Amino acid sequence: MNIHEYQAKQLLSKYGVAVPRGGVAYTAAEAEDIAKELGGPVWVVKAQIHAGGRGKGGGVKVVHSTEEVRETAREILGMTLITHQTGPAGKEVKRVYIEDGCDIARELYLGLLVDRASARITVMASTEGGMDIEEVAAKTPEKIIKVAIDSATGMQPHHARKIAFGLGLEGKQVGSGVKFILAMYKAFTELDASIVEINPLVVTAAGEVLALDAKMNFDDNALFRHKDIEELRDEGEEDPAELEAARHELNYIKLDGNIGCMVNGAGLAMATMDIIKLHGGEPANFLDVGGGATKDRVTTAFKLILSDPNVKGILVNIFGGIMRCDVIAEGVVSAAREVSLDIPLVVRLEGTNVELGKEILAESGLPIVSADDFGDAARKVVEAVKKAA
Repeated sequence: MNIHEYQAKQLLSKYGVAVPRGGVAYTAAEAEDIAKELGGPVWVVKAQIHAGGRGKGGGVKVVHSTEEVRETAREILGMTLITHQTGPAGKEVKRVYIEDGCDIARELYLGLLVDRASARITVMASTEGGMDIEEVAAKTPEKIIKVAIDSATGMQPHHARKIAFGLGLEGKQVGSGVKFILAMYKAFTELDASIVEINPLVVTAAGEVLALDAKMNFDDNALFRHKDIEELRDEGEEDPAELEAARHELNYIKLDGNIGCMVNGAGLAMATMDIIKLHGGEPANFLDVGGGATKDRVTTAFKLILSDPNVKGILVNIFGGIMRCDVIAEGVVSAAREVSLDIPLVVRLEGTNVELGKEILAESGLPIVSADDFGDAARKVVEAVKKAA
């Protein structure tokens, strides 16, 4: 789960992470009131959407009067902000964050993430703040500092000092930086975050270390422990199809291709997407119906796939272990009839009740193409989509 910048800063500040003062506004009048309360003389008006690159897209403005705060907020609120992370459709700005301006001496990068390779929380830092860390890694990897933290000991002061020195902090900046890094790590672990990214982390002319921006993602599987964080979810920033999938306990992620996939099991779903690409096709989604899906859940899954206008064909690939092939077949037939299916549908079933499942498909009277095996299914759906085009 992702949250907005202002929400991340509110959470982090509770752990002692230094952030500029600010407030969220939903109208231009609210923005002006917040600016007056902060006092100025410089403010920053920031669009709040779940995407990076807001400044480059015109969603972050530095202003020098409360009247200018009001007018800038009016301009940004309601605009469709397009960044490299939103795609060409962009996202509508429904709230802005009004923040104290600060005298920036240096911009740095600081991030915490779970490194799957080492199974440790890893700190990534760089003197190249304000840039995408992927760009820094590609062009100047030597400027990235990495420190893996052993979960048995947690982060120790010497870890934080190593990072602070690596960032070129000096004098009293080192103490501020160490405090900042330790607080950030504590927030990361106690809140079950998957990513905390501060970009830029700034050193002010007065030597303060501040989070000028903040991004936090959380492990969805741990949200049951953090109801307060779950309440921060902004469903308006999420894909409607993915939200609908979550309500029905389906794992769905929209992709850019044109062949819809319905599979049971995450590993099989990944393999299905791979084999579609191997045969020259492009998957339109990741969709795992799980091991205990019902007929209704399968029907919902089918409708989710078809809600994507880019889908020109569907591959259903089911290995029936806990999941029964006849249940899948009933769901597919039910959904296909309900939506008046008019695109190619290839179904490969194997496992529990497979013969019954195939019988249900064959007797449905629908133009469903059966496949004998994994490769056969991929070939048939790719060929069918190309022929239909």
